[in-house]
Amino acid sequence: MTYETVLYEVSGGVAVITLNRPDRLNGFTRQMHADLRAALQAAADDPAVRTVVLTGAGRAFCAGQDLEEIGQGPVGDLVRERYNPLILAIRRLDKPVLAAVNGVAAGAGMSLALACDLRVASERASFTTAFVRVGLVADSGMSFFLPRLVGSGKAAELLFLSERIDAHQALALGLVNRVAPEGEFPAAWREWAERLARGPAALGYMKQLLARSAHATLEEQLEHEAWFQGLAAGSADGQEGVRAFVEKREPRFRGP
Repeated sequence: MTYETVLYEVSGGVAVITLNRPDRLNGFTRQMHADLRAALQAAADDPAVRTVVLTGAGRAFCAGQDLEEIGQGPVGDLVRERYNPLILAIRRLDKPVLAAVNGVAAGAGMSLALACDLRVASERASFTTAFVRVGLVADSGMSFFLPRLVGSGKAAELLFLSERIDAHQALALGLVNRVAPEGEFPAAWREWAERLARGPAALGYMKQLLARSAHATLEEQLEHEAWFQGLAAGSADGQEGVRAFVEKREPRFRGP
């Protein structure tokens, strides 16, 4: 399938989805929302895909909503109809999703990166919440993800003041997991993506466990762990992992 505003490529178990509106800093439009959700669904449906990478073409990861296309309708409806389903699609995808942040991530573009499971940033990447600069509030899950990553006080600072932070500041705050020099950036995120693609089906279960931990009591989370551990142990990958350990060899996981 071809898309108008994203590129989609699968290799070695890794689906790379590239936002492809570089002349507009990969700003969101109605078409990009449709294309990105379709690409995510394609990755979810393809058993050959073991992990997903989101990145951007050109000098930006994503600058958020393209304000030239925001229209005259209720903005709340736009958020409900386009952004909320997109963020939920990433969180519900039963495979790891890695954001390869190649440049600026602003507004809903920063939210998109935060919704992913892991974030690898180029040294030239930068982040800004941006919403208050245009008189708006955080959306696309930013008010959910940001305080969980950096704490409520720092989240308030980043949201209220909307200052731009560079990749190394983002790493120090815990917004990203790894920073790579620009020339080494593609190899850095590809290395992690390929390692995830070789992982077991249990990665999807752990993604669900982490999501449930945000709201569960200790007793509830212990039960969630027991439930998913039973699923993992009963899976082909769980059985292969035990055999490989006993036979003192590297496991050959097949994934979900």
